[in-house]
Amino acid sequence: MLKAVILIGGPQKGTRFRPLSFEVPKPLFPVAGVPMIQHHIEACAQVPGMQEILLIGFYQPDEPLTRFLEAAQQEFNLPIRYLQEFAPLGTGGGLYHFRDQILAGGPEAFFVLNADVCSDFPLSTMLDVHRHQPHPFLLLGTTANRTQSLNYGCIVENPQTHEVLHYVEKPSTFVSDIINCGIYLFSPEALKPLRDVFQRNQQDGQLCLPLGEDSSVLWPGAGTIRLEQDVFSALAGQGQIYVHLTDGIWSQIKSAGSALYASRLYLSQYQLTHPERLAKHTPEGPRIRGNVYIHPTAKVAPSAVEHTCVLHSIVGWGSTVGRWARVEGTPSDPNPNDPRAHMDSESLFKDGKLLPAITILGCRVRIPAEVLILNSIVLPHKELSRSFTNQIIL
Repeated sequence: MLKAVILIGGPQKGTRFRPLSFEVPKPLFPVAGVPMIQHHIEACAQVPGMQEILLIGFYQPDEPLTRFLEAAQQEFNLPIRYLQEFAPLGTGGGLYHFRDQILAGGPEAFFVLNADVCSDFPLSTMLDVHRHQPHPFLLLGTTANRTQSLNYGCIVENPQTHEVLHYVEKPSTFVSDIINCGIYLFSPEALKPLRDVFQRNQQDGQLCLPLGEDSSVLWPGAGTIRLEQDVFSALAGQGQIYVHLTDGIWSQIKSAGSALYASRLYLSQYQLTHPERLAKHTPEGPRIRGNVYIHPTAKVAPSAVEHTCVLHSIVGWGSTVGRWARVEGTPSDPNPNDPRAHMDSESLFKDGKLLPAITILGCRVRIPAEVLILNSIVLPHKELSRSFTNQIIL
């Protein structure tokens, strides 16, 4: 028996997904035509022996999330439940807080997947590796170039046994070209180190209480556990953590630009996994170039490729783009000549200036005819009467 946990986090100030996250929570943002976490759920549902999928985060369980979970349960014929944290508990705090729910029924192991990653999710292969040589923690890793590795959790492995000898989260100097993909397979014993971190946090919190405070009261910070720093770094080299390297697709989804790149990766996979999702070229329809997904509610004129141009952009719900208009952004894709390059999630600004990036139109934005929007972010409910370049339009 197996289970899966998807860590969906929650709303944060200054999110790099605005203005898109104003309309839909990030885990439900469509990537390659379906909500971001549907890719995770599809992969988990295909693993033989999967009995339940749990989502953990601190989003309010609103109507869109509830509708999505109900539809997913019916589509995949699996129990899929959302467990809401009382506060942000870090990447490991929710696992410990809901440990009884995770271990109910006695699973032999459980997958843990971060919601903000794009991958082909080699879960069955990870399960085979775990069953061949069981250990509390199995991490999925991939390779990056020396410069970009500094932006991720870096893993030093024993090349013969694949034991994780050293782990550093976002090091300041080069440590390893093997990076953490944010996809794990844990045995039930993996929750014991989380318990140790919780108890240590509780003791540290009690020592910091002002004189006269009740030390029996649970310190709020005790529940916050960082898997990467508090567990992986601490246990590396002790024979408990191992890594499985993948050469499949993988990318983080930290910003709208990286969501566009992740869509391209998933669309390329659809040729094998979901050919029915790809748009087909028909004589009476628009010309389809490459791997394209068109939502059933979208209306694309047969002459669209000739009269209106939308490139490297995300167009929000209910928006319109007029004739001879051009909406274009600058992609920040990985270097195609560097096989170890990954998507950079840089800041929107540098030296007080907006960096060139993809163009984002918020919901219900109207771009009239013959208007150019280049490298700009447009908040919802705007009607633009002239061209804009490198601007945030409030």
